[in-house]
Amino acid sequence: MGTYTIKMPDVGEGVAEAELVELNVPIGEMVREDDIFAAVMTDKATVEIPTPVSGKVIWFAGEIGDTVPVGAPLVRLEVEGEGNEGETSADGQTQVVSSALQPVAAEEPLSVTNAQAAPQPVYEVKTSPKVVAQNPKALMRAEGEKPLAAPALRKRVKDAGMDLRQIAGSGPAGRITHEDLDAHFAGGGTAAPSLASAQNHDVTDIKIVGMRRKIAERMVEAKTRIPHISIVEEIDVTSLEDLRMKLNDERGEKSKLTVLPFLMGAMVTALKEQPQLNANYDDNANIVHQFGAAHIGIATQTPKGLMVPVVRHCEALSIWQMAQELSRVTQAARDGNAKREELSGSTISITSLGKLGAIATTPIINKPELAIVGVNRMAVRPMWNGTEFVPRKMMNISCSFDHRIIDGWDAAIFVQRLKTLLETPAMIFVEG
Repeated sequence: MGTYTIKMPDVGEGVAEAELVELNVPIGEMVREDDIFAAVMTDKATVEIPTPVSGKVIWFAGEIGDTVPVGAPLVRLEVEGEGNEGETSADGQTQVVSSALQPVAAEEPLSVTNAQAAPQPVYEVKTSPKVVAQNPKALMRAEGEKPLAAPALRKRVKDAGMDLRQIAGSGPAGRITHEDLDAHFAGGGTAAPSLASAQNHDVTDIKIVGMRRKIAERMVEAKTRIPHISIVEEIDVTSLEDLRMKLNDERGEKSKLTVLPFLMGAMVTALKEQPQLNANYDDNANIVHQFGAAHIGIATQTPKGLMVPVVRHCEALSIWQMAQELSRVTQAARDGNAKREELSGSTISITSLGKLGAIATTPIINKPELAIVGVNRMAVRPMWNGTEFVPRKMMNISCSFDHRIIDGWDAAIFVQRLKTLLETPAMIFVEG
């Protein structure tokens, strides 16, 4: 029998290390040639790693969430024959064969198998009282008298789910001692009904790995490096909803329009008037890349975490085409089938919680973009029309801007333009 070592492969694009996000075969089990035994994630993509030989897994370089440098040993297999650890190169160094790579959909998070999921430690308070003879000198306190006891003893009583007032004390001034507590246990004392008896002291440690860790890193980077300015505006969408329902009625059984394609159409019009908002900011090179194309990212909740699929070239699409493409890319993200180009390259983004949305939110900008538009919950509210209150369908939009590049005045103009277009939706369809 020999040992066959597989190194962390070079995934290209200048990546020096990768994070382990999946270990499919536990130590001690067999793998066959070309089996996928692990997957690693970089800033660019998730890569599955197959084994070039058959053997038994005897060692891994780390656990889920650990990072392994490119070229470092990743896994060792026990194989028939001599293995590869004895092979040396011309410079005298031990040679190890790196596995072939199988790239999967970019940014697609991989789940951790139950067999290799890192164990989650649980801490539970338990007590094992020492049994001694009943203390004959112990005396009960008068009604309402506060019990005297040391902090360590109070903790023992609390952990046992007992009431300190039910224990007789034999120390000075009726102070409760550890011997008194032991005697109480020995005499069959039980926990009195109290809040402590219902308290749960379990602690579960959950390691943040894979896509969730990438999301966390990007949120921190966006929030710490971008000074946000947010504007919340109230929109009367009564006319928009009337138009939307009329158009949907004419569609019959075909796919229906939601509010988002109308918002995307309004953003396209507003961005033509303020092209400086349709841009990415490279803050390392101090360059703003301003785009003619409107590639709108749609923040989408998936089983693997938050992703931002992109509807490309919205400036060339109709409302119906935007609705169709919106449905396609968001469903691909949820199914884990989105391609790399469908998950990158946005110039401005939309985020919406749908019916779960609140009155207002403060969206975090999708770095390196300069702006994001948040859609909040729609509700019927009484609005004053000059002579009386009338019911109107109202919805707030919450927009955040990169205040390093976008001034408050320009941000306010953009929001007001969206308000005008959404309150008079026919204008969305009129060029110029």
